[in-house]
Amino acid sequence: MFTQAQELLKKYFGYDRFRPQQSEIIQHILSKKDALVLMPTGGGKSMCFQIPALMLEGTCLVVSPLIALMKDQVDALKACGIAAAYLNSTQHFSEQEPILESCHRGDIQLLYISPEKLLTDLDLIIPRIKLALFAIDEAHCVSSWGHDFRPEYTKMGFLRDRFSDIPFIALTATADKVTRKDICKQLGLRNPKLFISSFNRMNLSLEVRSGVKPKQKFQEIADFIKERPTQSGIIYCLSRSKCEEVAEKLNHVGIHAGYYHAGMDPDERARVQEDFVNDELPIVCATIAFGMGIDKSNVRWVIHFNLPKSMEGYYQEIGRAGRDGLPAETILYYSYADMMMLNKFASESGQAEINLEKLKRIQQYAEADNCRRKILLNYFSETLDNNCGNCDVCKNPRQHFDGTTLVQKALSAIVRTGEKEGAQLIIDVLRGSRRIEIMERGYDKLKTHGVGSDIGALDWQRYLMQMLNLGLLEIAYDENFALKVTPMGREILFGKRMVELTILPVISAKKKSMEEQTKQRARVPEDELFVILKTIRRDFAQQEQVPAYIIFSDATLQGMVIAKPKTAQEMLDISGISAYKMNRYGQAFLNAIADFWVAMSSKGRGGTYRETLVWYQKGLSPEEIATKRSMSLQTIYSHLAHLYTTGAIASLDDLVAWEEVTLVQKAIQVLGKGNPMKPVFEYLNESVSYHKIRLALAVLEKEAAS
Repeated sequence: MFTQAQELLKKYFGYDRFRPQQSEIIQHILSKKDALVLMPTGGGKSMCFQIPALMLEGTCLVVSPLIALMKDQVDALKACGIAAAYLNSTQHFSEQEPILESCHRGDIQLLYISPEKLLTDLDLIIPRIKLALFAIDEAHCVSSWGHDFRPEYTKMGFLRDRFSDIPFIALTATADKVTRKDICKQLGLRNPKLFISSFNRMNLSLEVRSGVKPKQKFQEIADFIKERPTQSGIIYCLSRSKCEEVAEKLNHVGIHAGYYHAGMDPDERARVQEDFVNDELPIVCATIAFGMGIDKSNVRWVIHFNLPKSMEGYYQEIGRAGRDGLPAETILYYSYADMMMLNKFASESGQAEINLEKLKRIQQYAEADNCRRKILLNYFSETLDNNCGNCDVCKNPRQHFDGTTLVQKALSAIVRTGEKEGAQLIIDVLRGSRRIEIMERGYDKLKTHGVGSDIGALDWQRYLMQMLNLGLLEIAYDENFALKVTPMGREILFGKRMVELTILPVISAKKKSMEEQTKQRARVPEDELFVILKTIRRDFAQQEQVPAYIIFSDATLQGMVIAKPKTAQEMLDISGISAYKMNRYGQAFLNAIADFWVAMSSKGRGGTYRETLVWYQKGLSPEEIATKRSMSLQTIYSHLAHLYTTGAIASLDDLVAWEEVTLVQKAIQVLGKGNPMKPVFEYLNESVSYHKIRLALAVLEKEAAS
């Protein structure tokens, strides 16, 4: 049985071995037993029910909460040669009926369905399906203790009794102990075995930057993105208005970014998500509403513009980066203003005590002066023996100093002002401000007025955050955010105990040395080949109307770059390339790799684009260049499109007529921006070839950018 599972893994997905715990989970499900699976985002949860679905007789019913995620998962399975379909409330009866007929014939191995659709049409659907397995994805949605509660999930508990002979598997990326118990109870799972995979995503670097001024924060983010011009990323913001503001500012400085939040028109929201998934939109500024329905594997970084509300939310959001296993970066910005606002929200929420405790844990993480990954994993009941070496604390270990005197100055100012003032006014008193509020209240006469003038206002904010996390201060949210001294704080104020503070890390925008900048600009041949392979992948994705990562992940493309395969068998040895995908796409990539290294060997380290340019400037047609260079015509047209968009070629008028460009433009206006080439080709009744559509898109892209 296990041998069969491994054979299916290689045949359909192109992997030689299972990830940790996948094989144990699969064997447990095949034994017709229930399971609750906790596995990090990108850890391979879906494989735990997809492989059993290929082995069991009948159809696996997969409950999935988001329509966009459902579609992408079905597209990905179809791209692997697996019979899959989905049902949701957006489909017309005429679309659903053929799917149910296929299920009835036993032709569909996995059927994805929204919880609403399942509950509404259960008696219509079930008689048409021979059920083999129930999979409840994003199972934390069932629990009111979870961070993403969906009421319709709570109504599915009766399914376990009704289908007593069918195994159930519930899966989630984030659930604390309380949520785990609630999932099992709500779904009525029978003696479920709990599988908890390691939450340690070592490919994610972790960094927290606290107390950064708003203007500097934006400049840092803009510089960060400009240093990574080809990368895809997400910026999470607390409010809808902040999403729009950050996106607008990025576009103003020449960075293509969109925004996404629950207040947008649904069609516009769907368009942004689709453009992001299809690599048409590299950056999205979003609220937490964004990402749950995205299976995009090549997100290279995630930035939190504000402090998240909980460790669960933070972990799930950073987990959207690096799902292909390649290195990815995460940065969290943390300020006193965030803390005040989130504490207010939490204290006024329906579950104030729980939400305040969750917020306290993320604050402790943000203020940590030891390995952040240890703290993150500890929250999910996992221990890490050694420091990770891939977080900002490990890279720049914190140092401490005797902060007793500094703390006493702050506490004295708070007490002398009657414990009724907020942080900003206390800081102004400490720094000796003579603004009107201070003069009118007589605070300029206090002994503590000006005793902290040697410390900047921003640094005082950061010290106050440390004091809050050490339990020396409290914020009275019902008293206009007034600071109060705790009993422990009073002991320090009156000299009964001492306290250590962390030396504040210097906040400065990271500047690269000239050597690093030169190195970054010097593209090695492998980088050029990766870009070429991404172009070919994009062309296939556009023809098939699927996201690029469904064709091959970035990790698989990197595998091609490293292995330099020359034969189909060598391609099949690369992780992520199945026989099905080799037959469907492999030869185009093999041709491109061969073309590239032939070009490289003929001219040393020069670019393959440059050689195409030379022949084109000599007056050769694309067909002649392809023959001359022993390359495919598709590769040459991709070269020419790239050379035009980068400015190496001034015009493509001799290759694509303006009338043809106009036709493509009109087709896109009708079909929608970001539409792949195949619908354009079909819309134009196949009157404009794929090659010319490719060039027309390059013309339109450059025109839009100018």
